[in-house]
Amino acid sequence: MAQQQLQNLTLGQILDRTVAAHADRDAMIYVDRDFRLTYGEFGRVVDQLAKGLMALGVKKDEKVAVWATNIPYWVALQFATAKIGAVLLTVNTNYKTAELAYLLEQSDTETLFIIDGYQDTDYIGTVYDLVPELKVQERGRLESARFPHLKRVCFLGQEKHRGMYSLPEIMALEPLVTDGEYEGRQAGLDAHDVVNMQYTSGTTGFPKGVMLSHHNIGNNGWWIGENQGFTEQDRLCLPVPLFHCFGCVLGVLAAVSHGAAMVILEKFDPVQVMASVEEERCTALYGVPTMFIAVLEHRLFDKFDFSSLRTGIMAGSPCPVPVMRQVIDRMNMNEITICYGLTENSPVMTQTLPDDDIKRRTETVGRAMPQIEVKIVDPQTGTPLPPGQQGEVCCRGYSVMKGYYKMADATAKAIDSDGWLHSGDLGVLDADGYLAITGRHKDMIIRGGENIYPREIEEFLFGMEGIVDVQVVGVPSKKYGEEVGAFIILKDGADVTESDVKDFCRGQIARYKIPKYVAFVDSFPLTASGKVQKYKLQEQSLECFPDAGAG
Repeated sequence: MAQQQLQNLTLGQILDRTVAAHADRDAMIYVDRDFRLTYGEFGRVVDQLAKGLMALGVKKDEKVAVWATNIPYWVALQFATAKIGAVLLTVNTNYKTAELAYLLEQSDTETLFIIDGYQDTDYIGTVYDLVPELKVQERGRLESARFPHLKRVCFLGQEKHRGMYSLPEIMALEPLVTDGEYEGRQAGLDAHDVVNMQYTSGTTGFPKGVMLSHHNIGNNGWWIGENQGFTEQDRLCLPVPLFHCFGCVLGVLAAVSHGAAMVILEKFDPVQVMASVEEERCTALYGVPTMFIAVLEHRLFDKFDFSSLRTGIMAGSPCPVPVMRQVIDRMNMNEITICYGLTENSPVMTQTLPDDDIKRRTETVGRAMPQIEVKIVDPQTGTPLPPGQQGEVCCRGYSVMKGYYKMADATAKAIDSDGWLHSGDLGVLDADGYLAITGRHKDMIIRGGENIYPREIEEFLFGMEGIVDVQVVGVPSKKYGEEVGAFIILKDGADVTESDVKDFCRGQIARYKIPKYVAFVDSFPLTASGKVQKYKLQEQSLECFPDAGAG
């Protein structure tokens, strides 16, 4: 383990250091399309793309938005923008027209990269609808009435589209920028410059653009890799979205800073995950709990070889204890870690370590990362609370964002005058500094004055035979304000009824915590990064439980 000190490097310098040390080692692999680059090759692609962007006129501090799935050139764009001092703005692949319009307007984006589309959304058609000038104006001279800052739209592929630059055209511009100009641009960068912007999900109002620096995410990525014991010998299977910190920081930056290979999937598919792990002998695997459950429950699970796996990360939402134990026992991930954090913290504030005992590795989210402080405060008064008491989780350190873009008031609400970032999550610290997350402050169910934390009931129901996954939400009630509702996914062939669930709870948990409403579903509504959208389950509860609100 390295000394607990921070690196004062830009992302470009981090990549250059790895290219110099491990030029001939694999950097990026896509098993489904036989795509493979060494670090030396990847470094050359990044430099070519970076010079092409400079030739296009992309200046320092300009925003370059990328609306794309995990295609190969996404990662190249991450480092190419960093090398020329631009800000990579990562766009949620699930966004629709109104959401993209809001992001482009609020962020003052100058350059937009897109692909054909994703699922039922036509990205090209969406952009033409929003920016009709693309079809009639000369490339590079775009003047959009609605988006006055937008200068250029680029297609992240080979095909040509009216008004857009294709990827080969951008790469071909490389000779127009001299080595001296390129090096001069890099010499003018500082590790504390903003390099990445990500828009939060907007669960409390309009989405906010989180500004993160090289120093923020470069160091966080480094320590995430250190805590997994990453070296150039490791091979990371990465099926999580790159637009989210889980992909581009916990994944890409942890791997690149240690010279590890990235085995990337364009989108999550359990069979592709298992095939990639087996074929490339991956030593690490990332995923949110729903992804690991999908792999563990797949009918082909026993056909694949997981013996190469050693470590990885389960994060993004609360990790059910039984799932963690299965991942350790059945997938050979004896050193798997859990990370906890939020985008505003670059993102990780705590992580379990491979040598933590099984209880701490399954029931907590670990201890504070190096150079980060964590405390629990009373959500109402802000008063620090002692070990063992539940309150809001706060953190302070190098990792705290530079702020929300053009939202000073929101920034001041999130980061107090002493530099503490308030997470909005509830948790408990033990005497040794291990943190257990007990839920979102806003997800808490208040039934007749009793505070109920969904996580506690979810963990309890995970112990019931036949249940694969469960999510607990508040259901409106005239009498009590809210009642407990449980949405449950069953194992194939399991014969479990609503009465069975309630009987399982009786005498084991307090009466007011027993779900009044139970619904059996095939799946949960998820974000593109795999997080369960509890607010949608709450909306569904009105349809699933027609008598809700009356009692």
